[in-house]
Amino acid sequence: MATYGKRYNNLVKKLGADRKAVPIPEAVTKVKGTASAKFDESVDIAINLGVDPRKADQAIRGTVSLPHGIGKTVRVTVVTRNSEAAALAAGADEAGFETILEKIKGGWTDTDVIIATPEVMGELGKLGRILGPRGLMPNPKSGTVTTDVATAVKEVKAGKIEFRVDKGGNIHASVGKISFDQAKLVDNVNMFLATIIRAKPATAKGQYVKSVALSSTMGPSVKIDPQEAIKAHA
Repeated sequence: MATYGKRYNNLVKKLGADRKAVPIPEAVTKVKGTASAKFDESVDIAINLGVDPRKADQAIRGTVSLPHGIGKTVRVTVVTRNSEAAALAAGADEAGFETILEKIKGGWTDTDVIIATPEVMGELGKLGRILGPRGLMPNPKSGTVTTDVATAVKEVKAGKIEFRVDKGGNIHASVGKISFDQAKLVDNVNMFLATIIRAKPATAKGQYVKSVALSSTMGPSVKIDPQEAIKAHA
C-alpha cells in the first residue's frame, strides 16, 4: 500500500472527506487550490475506458490539438531524407537522417516527439525496440508519419498531443499547467474529453467512460463526473 507524506495528506484533507465526482470547472478549481509545489506543476487527466485494448478496433489512439497548449516547450525531431530544410524552417529542433539514426542506435531518445517522412520508416522501424517503449515511434494514425513535415511540426509545437490507451484501458495526458487561468484549463479538459468521447469504438460494449480524474503533478486527484462530461460532449 502506498504511503504519502504530511504535505500530501494535508492536501487530501483540504479536499474534504466527501471526494465525490464534480463538474469540470469545479474539478479545475480544486486542483488549482491544492497545488503547492515550488514549481509550475502540470495538470494531468486520467480516464478509464470500458474498452478491450487487446482488440485492434478498441486500441484507441490519436491526437488532439489543445486550444491553449500544455505550457511546455516540446522538443521535435524530424527524420527525413528530403525535407530537412522545411522541418527546420517550421521549428523542428533537429532534422536529418543518418546522423539521427546513428544517435538513436546508440540509445539516444532525448526528444519529445519524432516525426518521420514515409520513405525513412523502413530504417526507422528497425529501431522499434528503442523507440517503442518510450512512445517515440512515429505512426500515421497520430500524424507523425507524413509528407507534410512543416505542418506536423507546427501543430506539435502549438499544442498537439498524442494519446493512447494502455493495457488497463486507461488514458493519461497533460492538459496544461497550474499557472494557466481557470478558463484555459477548462477549455483544454473539455477539448480532450470531447476527442476521447468521439473516439468511442462501435464495438465497445457497456459504459464507455468509466471514470475521469484530474490532478496536479504533486497533488491529489479530483474526480470528474463522467456522465456529465459525456452529456456535455454528446
